[in-house]
Amino acid sequence: MTSENTPVSELGLHELTTWLRRCTELVDENAPYLTDLDAAIGDADHGANMQRGFDAVAGILDGEYEDVQALMKKVGMTLVSSVGGASGPLYGTFFLRFATSAKGADALDLHALFAALQAGVHGIEERGKSMIGQKTMLDAWVPALDAYLRAGETLQGAVLAGAAGAQEGRDATGPMEATKGRASYLGERSVGHIDPGAASTALLWEALADVVRPGGPTPDGEAAS
Repeated sequence: MTSENTPVSELGLHELTTWLRRCTELVDENAPYLTDLDAAIGDADHGANMQRGFDAVAGILDGEYEDVQALMKKVGMTLVSSVGGASGPLYGTFFLRFATSAKGADALDLHALFAALQAGVHGIEERGKSMIGQKTMLDAWVPALDAYLRAGETLQGAVLAGAAGAQEGRDATGPMEATKGRASYLGERSVGHIDPGAASTALLWEALADVVRPGGPTPDGEAAS
């Protein structure tokens, strides 16, 4: 745990739990937006599915967890079991792979966090049999990781850069033609619409950025005074 004015140098159970609570808040606030995006090129259920999944995650955060792996494994299993559509297995796989990368860790520093995030993204690639450029959530995840890696020497700077990269990647899906997933059935008609999975990915990065910012959210999800 760090004080309000001390830059975050690692994420322990306290910070990771705060991240997940903030994810729940942002998904709840943006569920209608995610649904509107999905209505244009999908099944119009991404917002409701993500909201149900992260509300379920919020329900397990008060438990006792031995280490980072135990927490993230529980998060992944919760998402797999509670989120419908394609996003449940994909986000669930992300957190399960994140957990495996963090085996035995009490906290994640700059390099360990990158390794865990990268492992999660590789899980999405394998589970979804997809790659960047197909108008999927990977078009936000991969630029975020690239920006994180380029950012420099501090965890705070890397996460903030990653969040900006995720937002840029999300916006870049607008002019793409989908070649993977439900949106690919629309062909050229998918052009001009932001991918909902990329949008929810950007929300997860925004939540992580909120945690590392000075005066970020408290464990209860309220901004620190």
